[in-house]
Amino acid sequence: MIRVLLVDDQPLLRGGFRALLDAEDDFEVVAEAANGKECLALAREHLPDVALIDIQMPVMDGIETTRRIAADPALAGVHVVILTNYGFDEYVFNALRAGAAGFLVKDIEPDDLLHSVRVAARGDALLAPSITRKLISRFVAQPLNLATGAALKELTNREREAVALVAQGLSNGQIADRMVISPVTAKTHVNRAMIKLQVRDRAQLVVLAYESGLVAPRRGQEGGRAGL
Repeated sequence: MIRVLLVDDQPLLRGGFRALLDAEDDFEVVAEAANGKECLALAREHLPDVALIDIQMPVMDGIETTRRIAADPALAGVHVVILTNYGFDEYVFNALRAGAAGFLVKDIEPDDLLHSVRVAARGDALLAPSITRKLISRFVAQPLNLATGAALKELTNREREAVALVAQGLSNGQIADRMVISPVTAKTHVNRAMIKLQVRDRAQLVVLAYESGLVAPRRGQEGGRAGL
């Protein structure tokens, strides 16, 4: 059962998401919050698998809420998915760096929303294709982060290869096929890289790979169906 916390200041929107999730056998909406402050209290109380959080809310916005969840060891199992009306912008980029597992636009198709929450619950990164394109364009325009590049020196060659493949959108199974290793070994390489680089999840691993120059973004590159 995937336990979900809904966080949005619009009751009607929360109600629509709740109805959609409650209709599925593998979801349970454990609580609803209207702002980030309420979200933090309810997250600590219920320890959901996924928190669907609006990026713009009163009292405490989605970026600060995400940052506080990511910084709290007691909430390490909570995967944040940011909801936005506007597609990719600087707020979305900052929330990703703060620790969000990914982003969805609020007009997403119901089946894609369900798929995306399942992706986030198992610890994978997810980005809507339109946001993925703009995220990559953001990295095209910025200088490389030398400090981030230095951090990669802590990785083995195989771990660096695995990180690069994660940034290209490959799953552990696909990474295993590309590297000619078992899926378990692929997962081990990815997990060890995350520990060494002190990143919360695969989404932050993607950010780091582009910031460091490990993966060179190509203009026009796109993501797949929500899951990375």
